[in-house]
Amino acid sequence: MRTSAALTFCLLSLISAWGVLRAQRRFKEYPAIEYSNFPIPPDFDQKTEWVRARLRYPDIYGYPNNSRLAMRDGRSFPGMWTMDYPRSDRHLLAGVKRLTRIDTRLAEQVVDLDGSDDIFNWPVVYGVEVGHWRLPDEQAKQLRDFLLRGGFFMCDDFHGDAEWATFMDSMRKVFPDRAVEDIPDNDPIFHTLFDLDERFQVPGAQFFESGITYEKGPSGKIPHWRCLRDDKGRIMVAICHNMDLGDAWEVADEARYPEKWSSLAYRIAMNYFVYDLSH
Repeated sequence: MRTSAALTFCLLSLISAWGVLRAQRRFKEYPAIEYSNFPIPPDFDQKTEWVRARLRYPDIYGYPNNSRLAMRDGRSFPGMWTMDYPRSDRHLLAGVKRLTRIDTRLAEQVVDLDGSDDIFNWPVVYGVEVGHWRLPDEQAKQLRDFLLRGGFFMCDDFHGDAEWATFMDSMRKVFPDRAVEDIPDNDPIFHTLFDLDERFQVPGAQFFESGITYEKGPSGKIPHWRCLRDDKGRIMVAICHNMDLGDAWEVADEARYPEKWSSLAYRIAMNYFVYDLSH
């Protein structure tokens, strides 16, 4: 009798463990707008305590179905979600490893709002170029569930009034009843690891050609650090508008990109990640 019970317990334990492993998807690299052969870190399949994930989302150009855009080299358009990917992600994760005690691998994780439980395995999700996303109702609902269960969403690299409006079209689906607010200077998110009292616009790599630090006309000139909070006041959506932290991580190793911009971009990210882990 005891043997039978023990065997049943072991079998159930094995099934449970198999289910957990099955739910957490393995690393996968996708086609991208800018990079096709960036080196994959050797620790891509290493089990670590934390990894910052990148959100793969549908966009206003029709990705992933019936995209109206095509690449100059004849490839299918890989989606706006791939901007700066994967170079930006891997540079950033190297910074996390160097500047914090967070146990992370150097390879990002791409996640989808596809109705599976996979996104719930990755507590911090990043969205780039969200001035071009278009979330269907079911994806907006899953993002809301993810956030209300304690997830953290950081978005970046969108500029001006028109892209803000597109961003909000989908964000209102996620939280129709919560207002976006500016993050005050004394908020803990600006003081978890570094004191970020002196913040300024972090421009994208377009600065190399234009010499201009902002994008999308006059409405793109002023950087905004904004958020959505949960019922307890914790920031669950951190919105970086009129700045391009992704480019700052991506080209941080290029001498022509000023150190002060990449330094701030890294410090903002470290604060946001430590805030999420401690609040």
